[in-house]
Amino acid sequence: MIEDSEHEQRYLPTPWWAKNPHVQTILTSVLPAPNVALRRERLELSDGDFIDLDWADTSERPKRIVLVFHGLEGSSGSPYVRRLMKSCGEHGVSVVVHHHRSCSGENNRLARSYHSGETGDMQSTLLHLKALHPDAHIDAVGYSLGGNALAKYLGEHKEASLVDRAMIISAPLQLSACAKRLEGGFSRIYQRHLIKQLQRKTTDKLANPKLKEMMPVELDEVMELETFYDFDDQVTAPLHGFSDVHDYYAQCSGIQFLSSITTPTLIIHAADDPFMTDAVIPKPDQLSDQVSYELYSHGGHVGFISGGTPLRPQYFLEDRIAGYLEF
Repeated sequence: MIEDSEHEQRYLPTPWWAKNPHVQTILTSVLPAPNVALRRERLELSDGDFIDLDWADTSERPKRIVLVFHGLEGSSGSPYVRRLMKSCGEHGVSVVVHHHRSCSGENNRLARSYHSGETGDMQSTLLHLKALHPDAHIDAVGYSLGGNALAKYLGEHKEASLVDRAMIISAPLQLSACAKRLEGGFSRIYQRHLIKQLQRKTTDKLANPKLKEMMPVELDEVMELETFYDFDDQVTAPLHGFSDVHDYYAQCSGIQFLSSITTPTLIIHAADDPFMTDAVIPKPDQLSDQVSYELYSHGGHVGFISGGTPLRPQYFLEDRIAGYLEF
């Protein structure tokens, strides 16, 4: 449970059946996602790898584009992404989902993959969008891991950012603290679920003779990596040029970049997010004058159910995104 003395917790009307943060977190991820027609585009990268982009177009020449960065092991099929795409379509706004490497349903070509601070791929996608639609207004929405990376991107690029306005939702802005949080209590269930997906992708690469020699672990070691700390130390860090897990978390935690952001940006957390601790909450002096922060008493992790019934919940996030981005 996040507790904070410097940011007032905003009240979000929450039905009695959704007061529990695990209901908020799990229900919103397992209920059927809206059906949205998608068009896939493959972006070839300079290192020989690729990024898959899924478009929900409203125009061949969009004046406005919302670029979505999904969370760990998410995709354009994730319910929270589909709900946003549906909402944008209703407002006549085109959406494109940037799939982190290996998250589009096809493993990427290289031993490396993606991580919480990967901003080079974000810039590749943004440059591509600007080349396709040079006059389009580009907003960006980052969820969880994608939100942390978006914070880092905005802080690194400052005035050179190609994003016009941004929203960051349920982001683990202090990676070390969030990794430890997921090792305790019911939160271990989320860690176990996500680690299994990462283990499967790692074993797939170890089965590829061309990639096996570049992998930092052996096949029999993969299943022993049962926490994010262990996986990030033995796999993520060495594959992406960090000396160890501590170096990775120190360099990539988004909270240190917030003071440098010059793009209008809204950050949203829920106080009961089971993936977070109060370490993710920025102090007022850590926010630039272009960054706004909202802490809600309920919402879980990328949940924010505000009404309806368990089988037909109503969600707050899509309305808040549309309001902030001024659709």
